[in-house]
Amino acid sequence: MKVFVTGVGGQLGHDCVNELVTRGHEAVGSDIQQSYAGVNDGTPVVTVPYVQLDITNQDAVKSTIEDLRPDVIIHCAAWTAVDAAEDEENQAKVDTINHLGTQYIAEAAKAVDAKMVYISTDYVFDGQGQRPWKPDDKNYAPLNVYGSSKLAGELAVSSTLDKYFIVRIAWVFGLNGKNFIKTMINVGKTHDTVRVVDDQIGTPTYTYDLTRLLVDMIETDKYGYYHATNSESLPGEFISWADLAEEAYRAAGMDVKVVRVTTAEYGLSKAARPFNSRLDKSKLVENGFKPLPDWKDAVKRYLAEAKL
Repeated sequence: MKVFVTGVGGQLGHDCVNELVTRGHEAVGSDIQQSYAGVNDGTPVVTVPYVQLDITNQDAVKSTIEDLRPDVIIHCAAWTAVDAAEDEENQAKVDTINHLGTQYIAEAAKAVDAKMVYISTDYVFDGQGQRPWKPDDKNYAPLNVYGSSKLAGELAVSSTLDKYFIVRIAWVFGLNGKNFIKTMINVGKTHDTVRVVDDQIGTPTYTYDLTRLLVDMIETDKYGYYHATNSESLPGEFISWADLAEEAYRAAGMDVKVVRVTTAEYGLSKAARPFNSRLDKSKLVENGFKPLPDWKDAVKRYLAEAKL
């Protein structure tokens, strides 16, 4: 298959390209910058044809995808700076990227009859309650600008296409770019104590594991909404950000104390964060997909690969 991947400069798009090539698919990457060297932390990796594309330019999106005529589009490009999205001067830009840019991609996918994968987030929900959110829950109530823009993107895809996979993830970490674990390790090199939120609950997503699932998906026609984070160590055992930080330090062999605090006590976020980021992933198994591995195993593998 020929697969067009947006946002290859980010954590997920970068890994998608590598997995596609490994699996024998033809990959074409795109991002807003002029070129993509296919590098991670200075180490050469797989390089693929690259197209510079601003997804907010409707004409450019249309012509690029019509020229390439991909079988599948994996849409990873997005505004992901959650707190910065709250700034008044950024709000229109966030909607243009996450909502309208996605709409343009979906319309172009429909024009060439391509499947589309849209990467979304648990932030489309309000984070209340104790039960995990199910992929087909419709009680949307985003708490912040970022979540609202991603929900608008979801609705643009589902109202435009029949051949789509909307995949919600949470707490993302990967080799290419910034993430929570990388930040914790770097902070732990200069501090013996860190304060970490303990009342937001969910499970993380390792982009390397996620991309393998995404490629499995596009090789089928089992369309719809899915949730995909790394698996709990025990059934129903979700974790907090503090738990994730402690495991990262343990796996890295670092003696750093994690001081558990509430979201209110932490007090640094502009954007409201959901307390319940639990995502029900049972639909993956029901549709014959292999769930992502245990989150602790993912953290261990990530740290070995990242060499932080």
